[in-house]
Amino acid sequence: MAFLQVARGLALMLSVFYQGCHSQQPQCGVAANTNLFVSGQGALPNSWPWNVAVNISGSYACGGTLINNQWVLTAARCLSGNQAKDIRVLLGLHSMSNPGANVVTMTVQNAICHPDYKNSRSTFENDICLLKLSDPVTFSQSIQPICLSSGNSTFQTGVSSWITGFGFAGNYTPANILRQVTLPIMGSNQCDCLFRQLNIKDNMICAGKEIGGLDSCLGDVGSPLMIQSSTSWVQLGVLTFDYNCSSLQNIRIFTRLPRYEDWIQNTVKGSDVGFVTITSPGVDPDSSFICPIAPPSPNNLLPPLSNNSILPPLNIPPLPPLNTLP
Repeated sequence: MAFLQVARGLALMLSVFYQGCHSQQPQCGVAANTNLFVSGQGALPNSWPWNVAVNISGSYACGGTLINNQWVLTAARCLSGNQAKDIRVLLGLHSMSNPGANVVTMTVQNAICHPDYKNSRSTFENDICLLKLSDPVTFSQSIQPICLSSGNSTFQTGVSSWITGFGFAGNYTPANILRQVTLPIMGSNQCDCLFRQLNIKDNMICAGKEIGGLDSCLGDVGSPLMIQSSTSWVQLGVLTFDYNCSSLQNIRIFTRLPRYEDWIQNTVKGSDVGFVTITSPGVDPDSSFICPIAPPSPNNLLPPLSNNSILPPLNIPPLPPLNTLP
């Protein structure tokens, strides 16, 4: 039997304060389907209504999240070399083979990536991008915004978090049903010890287990790292580094959202975004972590990457036509 991971109550006494939520936007981070989640299995419909699929030139490319009625958050490296006219955002998508009438396809008016993003083998720093949809989206049970962790947020080693996405199965084909997996937060000191070549910075966050455990999979780049606090889901990071689904070292690196609150607010230019302050009590165990004298070899952890292409070529057919807002 699959191991049940119940997200409720796993916020480890997190303190929550809401900022920037106004009447014209619904409460962020609230899903219509609140049934128990099973880690590593397909998600239930309407359980992650902020999850989006980013398509480039007709094919699924990466994940993302809806943060209000006209802005989507994703990873910059997913969009490298592509213009806004080539991008489509699919909202409310639960099944690739059977999208359903609730799915909405939106064109993108503008893609704004962080000006200091660096796409190289040694770092994925500032790997964050905002997509402005051509029109505001209408919220529904399958389409809702997520809350974002504010600049004052802190979250410690071991906090249970979740990631969602379609990922890629064999032959780089995306999974049919939206998937979900739970990962514990890993402290920056321990993560930097394992990924010396990447030089983990304070604007990154790691999650996963050094050995074993369920994991996200190649192709989930841009997908959210989330925790549930009180009744709302809060996004902590954007997946940036994902190298081997079958590796025993199931650790993923994310862009740390609290470091980008000001940039996000300045980019969306006054649009309502639900920022939430999260604080973990006590002393973070990572503060006393000591890296072994001989850490794992980075050459065994890092995949071969090119400067022009991070994701593998996608040889999958376009998705079927979906409903589009006027």
